[in-house]
Amino acid sequence: MPSLKQSKSKTVADIKANLLRPALSSHFDVEIGLPRALSLSHGEQSKLNLMCCEAVLPGSQLATIDVTNDFQGVTERHAYRRQFDQSIDLTFYVDAGNYIPIKFFEKWISYIMAEGTDNEMAFDNYSYRVRYPDEYTATGLTVTKFERDYRSQLQYEFVRSFPLAITSMPVSYEASSLLKVSVQMTYIRYILKNKGAVSAPFNPFQQSNFNVAGFLSNSAAQLVDAAVDDITGSDFLGDVAGGFAGQAVHNALT
Repeated sequence: MPSLKQSKSKTVADIKANLLRPALSSHFDVEIGLPRALSLSHGEQSKLNLMCCEAVLPGSQLATIDVTNDFQGVTERHAYRRQFDQSIDLTFYVDAGNYIPIKFFEKWISYIMAEGTDNEMAFDNYSYRVRYPDEYTATGLTVTKFERDYRSQLQYEFVRSFPLAITSMPVSYEASSLLKVSVQMTYIRYILKNKGAVSAPFNPFQQSNFNVAGFLSNSAAQLVDAAVDDITGSDFLGDVAGGFAGQAVHNALT
């Protein structure tokens, strides 16, 4: 009788190496590709990329056809096409200075539709003619997923992307919250670039640090400052409270 193969015992090091290092969703970097006709300054481009607080890693599926006549009683499925997701959703924080994400994507959509000036659009007989896709599609939209050591990474590059929709943004006199804008980008396909291990660390500006420790702590401080100003009527006390709140949030998240 053949002996059963004994399973190899696992060491603590094996368990730690295989189970205790899962990928985290908060480490990613987004770069927005621009069409040739639109441009941003280097500072605005960097801000727009860093303000992306939420993205989606895309998916795809295979379209198949059923084959029932090759073998009696057997149904086979043969793949004939790869179908990519039709769009990717990106969410941006909106800065209080220039509203960069809102203005930029509104400008891009306006360019696609070849809209005129504000005065022209106000005319009753206003009309437009849509531009050719080569004019408004862009290359360079990428979503890079990496880990805190910057060595393990995946990069998704999207081909011929452009904004399909800008979601509505409710505003209210109720308790203040961060204003965000979500943009639906469409594309024809994506390319997954698995770079694997690299000799030098991959070290972009860490997206999660900006989104959480930086942007959120400053926003929390501003909200506390405004609230204390309203309650006490003292701008000095509001500034002090806002400073303490921002530092506390930063310390708690770092």
